[in-house]
Amino acid sequence: MQTLIIGVALALASAFSWASSTILVRMGLRRLSPIGANIFRLYVASALFLLIFALTGNLGVFKLPARLLVLAFISAQFGFVIGDYFYFNALKRMGVSRTVPITSTYPLWAILWAMLFLGKKVKPHVILGAVLVVLAIIIVKKAEERENSDRLGFIFAFIAPISWSVAITIMDYLTKSIPSLQLAGVRMVFAAIGVSVFLPRYGDEVRRINRREALVMIGAAVLGLILGQYLFVYSVSLVGSPVAAPVSAINPILASLLAVLILRERPNARIFEGLVLAVLGVVLISLG
Repeated sequence: MQTLIIGVALALASAFSWASSTILVRMGLRRLSPIGANIFRLYVASALFLLIFALTGNLGVFKLPARLLVLAFISAQFGFVIGDYFYFNALKRMGVSRTVPITSTYPLWAILWAMLFLGKKVKPHVILGAVLVVLAIIIVKKAEERENSDRLGFIFAFIAPISWSVAITIMDYLTKSIPSLQLAGVRMVFAAIGVSVFLPRYGDEVRRINRREALVMIGAAVLGLILGQYLFVYSVSLVGSPVAAPVSAINPILASLLAVLILRERPNARIFEGLVLAVLGVVLISLG
């Protein structure tokens, strides 16, 4: 039971880190495209992880068996390159209010893959808790301003959570063989390598990032891609993806709350309705 509580707490902490990173990006970025910003964040995060590895004697992670490194590479591409690519394009085509309710289904996909491929048994109340978390996110985002939609945007938004869930499932498998810090770092380094495919198109934009934007993105990288990802990987290693994924999925609600508190954005009642549902969902999941 203690392991479950710690795992849920870590997942909540990762959600708060991701939400804080989102607020930081909203505060400081107006000119960069999502993909250009993502390239810079991944490069910063991977460089910092390599520095951490050098200081803590963890560079030996790159000498792990090839099978594990290949799986880590695949997980990184599905999570940070492929999934985020479709997510960013869906945001561009349909806007936040139509995209997030679709992409927020990734915990349900993660539970399904864990049951099918990892042989994990998921209790009904954990599934119900995950559903409540997803409904909470949908309620909050549906209350926001509606934007134009299109069929291709819907397809992009549908692919993104499936891609993320595949990344999480592979990561869940790898947590049995690779320590959390090493797995978080090696995935980030591999993600930076993979996202370089976009450099020919976005390289000029990345090179034009000014000092203020760089500082904001470094902060976002530390909170979201280093601290947030490490806490999430650690949570998965303790309680598995069927528990960690739905708990951490409340980060859009936390981001909305932080936007109201810090950015003084106009609140709506649905934020608090969603928060109640999310809390109920997390409580159900925490029952183990």
